[in-house]
Amino acid sequence: MPRITPNLWFDTQAQEAAEFYVSVFPNSKVTNVTNYGDAVPDRAGTVLTVEFELDGQPYLALNGGPQFTFDEAVSLSIACADQEEVDLYWSKLTADGGEESQCGWLKDKFGLSWQVVPAELPPLLNDPDPGRARRAMEAMFKMSKLDVAAVRAAADNG
Repeated sequence: MPRITPNLWFDTQAQEAAEFYVSVFPNSKVTNVTNYGDAVPDRAGTVLTVEFELDGQPYLALNGGPQFTFDEAVSLSIACADQEEVDLYWSKLTADGGEESQCGWLKDKFGLSWQVVPAELPPLLNDPDPGRARRAMEAMFKMSKLDVAAVRAAADNG
């Protein structure tokens, strides 16, 4: 099967965004930068695309202009091992103009949506005990950054 590479459309910030993302995630790197040529005179010599990897997953960032912007219809999800990882990625991705949302969602300073999810959350939300699952879901709905201990406590205190 061919490798699927997410393509992210930016106005002019593709290189800045790629460099930011590779600074946030370990085992990540920028792998290639291409520039506009003379065929697009108003952008000649500026960055066209930036290829980068986040922990081995390839991405392509494109400076395509202001016609399209990110919205919550597409997000990147981070499966965090524990609360420490949730806190780390939450703080890095909301820094310098990122915006907190709800239920573990945020937008980074470039407007890209992320879900920062502790590994323990899906089993709590899908607990075979419907009351426990409901209490976990209700607790999650009240949060911006997810606090797995608080969700677990809510699930357990029925």
